[in-house]
Amino acid sequence: MPFLLCLKKKKSPVPLGRSIFQKHTPPIQQNYQALLESCLKNKCLFTDDTFPAHISSIGTGALLKKLPRNLQWKRPHALHKSPIFYAAHRKQLDLCQGLVENCWFLAALEALTFHQDILAAVVPQNQSFERKYAGIFHFRFWHFGEWVDVVVDDLLPVNEAGELLFVSSVYKNVFWGALLEKAYAKLYGSYEDLQIGQVSEALVDFTGGVNTRIKLAEAPPGLWDILTRATYSRSLMGCQTQLGTTKVLKNGLVAGHAYTVTGIRKVTCQYGPENLVRLRNPWGKIEWKGDWSDSSYKWELLSPKEKILLRKKKDDGEFWMSLQDFKIHFVDLVICKLTPDLMSQEDGKKWMYSLKSGRWVKGSTAGGSLEFSNGNFWMNPQYWLNVLPAEDSQKSPSTCSVVISLMQKHSSKHRNRAPHLFIGFLLYKVDLQYQESTRKLPPGFFTQHQPVNKHQVFLDEREVTHDFHLEPCVYVIVPSTLEPQQESEFILRVFSRKHVLREMGGNTSFTLSKEIVDRYEGKIWEDFFTKHFEQNPEINAVQLQRILNNISWRNFQSFRLNFSLDSCQGILALLDLNATGTLSIQEFRVLWKRLLFYLEVFQKRDTKRSGKLDLVELHAAVQETGISLSNEVCNLMAIRYGDPDLQISFESFVCFMLRVEIMGVDDDDTLFLKQCCRGGDNQTCTRMRKAALFQLFTSNEKSSSSRLNMITTDLVN
Repeated sequence: MPFLLCLKKKKSPVPLGRSIFQKHTPPIQQNYQALLESCLKNKCLFTDDTFPAHISSIGTGALLKKLPRNLQWKRPHALHKSPIFYAAHRKQLDLCQGLVENCWFLAALEALTFHQDILAAVVPQNQSFERKYAGIFHFRFWHFGEWVDVVVDDLLPVNEAGELLFVSSVYKNVFWGALLEKAYAKLYGSYEDLQIGQVSEALVDFTGGVNTRIKLAEAPPGLWDILTRATYSRSLMGCQTQLGTTKVLKNGLVAGHAYTVTGIRKVTCQYGPENLVRLRNPWGKIEWKGDWSDSSYKWELLSPKEKILLRKKKDDGEFWMSLQDFKIHFVDLVICKLTPDLMSQEDGKKWMYSLKSGRWVKGSTAGGSLEFSNGNFWMNPQYWLNVLPAEDSQKSPSTCSVVISLMQKHSSKHRNRAPHLFIGFLLYKVDLQYQESTRKLPPGFFTQHQPVNKHQVFLDEREVTHDFHLEPCVYVIVPSTLEPQQESEFILRVFSRKHVLREMGGNTSFTLSKEIVDRYEGKIWEDFFTKHFEQNPEINAVQLQRILNNISWRNFQSFRLNFSLDSCQGILALLDLNATGTLSIQEFRVLWKRLLFYLEVFQKRDTKRSGKLDLVELHAAVQETGISLSNEVCNLMAIRYGDPDLQISFESFVCFMLRVEIMGVDDDDTLFLKQCCRGGDNQTCTRMRKAALFQLFTSNEKSSSSRLNMITTDLVN
């Protein structure tokens, strides 16, 4: 069993067995261009009702105590006679932190200002306080796997003197930083929700890149080479000091504070070369007082030309220090790279990127880590990874660089109101006998094999990332929480020169025929669904029934296809994992893809065109989906989902297949069902099978003993 390292901060893991699962709340989507044109047409300034100029947008916690009594919300035109959105010709480092303790956000933003093309992707530059001004602005962030556009009005919180309370610019007429902070606060719930965070999070949100975290106390000997490659490969860098009881230390550094790495330089002193690192305090003031600070005697050891070039006697928060002091006084260095070739010295070469979304669901896929899982580790989601040698690699190197990132999604609209779980993942090399399997690896595999990353680290952070050097082969990635039965959504990202990634345990890689795609996908259908979700962002079973029954199922011409309310309730119950009784449009799109796939399989195997499948056709249809079920289980499914003649309708086939794919049914279940009948007469056997089947397909519980207890209770009653 691998050694499990759990790095704890202020909070403890969620207690064993406690479920905190809720669906991740997607950001509100607003059409910036349509809103802008509407305001211009009506000659009015935009006001954002979804993030109003109200105390609720600031928060409900400690931040409120810092606010002035006469807090006001004003537009930039009321604060300066000639406001400017962004001035490219001015000094790049022009932002200062306000009352919000979001130095991590500012440190990442400072790094962003060194890359104008990346900055322009986050901060669209065609925005102005003059041309087409309507009090509306928008910004783009990478949010759990996709780029989202966040719209805000330009009403900003100020004190009685008209000074911005939060992020401001050194140049008082520049407002892009304040508006960007407002958009970021809207994305995560409120300004209060920006109080706690890490530089690494914001760097990923600005770029969609992948992080490399280096513990400076354990820094590799080639740290300077890594910094050099990071600088020349356009990486964004941030760092953090050690927590302490004193806020500002005697050496000028701020304890528990995030800084931006703004540059590096190797200089030649009288005694030899010296490696220097340039940093900036997001406060825009308070600097390092040690060697190579603005007033240090060390500058006299350089040539006059080099001293003039590098030394800036100005209290702007930016300063130099030696690499040695940097390693002593800072804890973490975070490097965010758009391609993960930083550590492998493969700059300039093409990388592949794959992303998969998943969930840990209590009683189904929340198996926990090996140490805590009690034999249920295999229940966690499993991802098949085939690492392939890159075609342009020199003479097929023995190992390939692979970066794997696991990110958990916060379940609340407010990012700081739901604690992070301790998360991590194990990577296993797969034997030849399992390499072609599409099913989850069995429990025995994990007891007989050692993971590649034997020292698994669990962190209560949003993202856990590891670099690997792997032989070209097939592997399986098993993401998990530290303790079982803890629920969350997550995304898994893999970067390498060449690989294939897919989820195991179901037919997740199905493809639809061109006929089905042409008939049931495209703009017409997207408009149809959007219309149903306009008034109700979440639909219940009745609304789901109305949508499905309003669709013209042209494949079924010989009979009328009609989804019952009971079927729709069953479908919703399977997909509605947080028990709200509703589906979002994103979840409905997943269901729609499944329905189309099941429709194609059903039609193919309904050879009599009766609109129903008999036992032989049912078994063939299940095999068509790529799932392997025994005849015994298929027969039992017909009892549960079929009519008195054991005929399965399309609606019942959908419910059956969703249950099989989401819950997972395999030969162990078949064996369990058979054991329920051992030693009984035919009548008892039938009753027990029906009871077993009912419990198997109406419960998330995967424990055979628990199922047997439930079945026994059913039989007694």
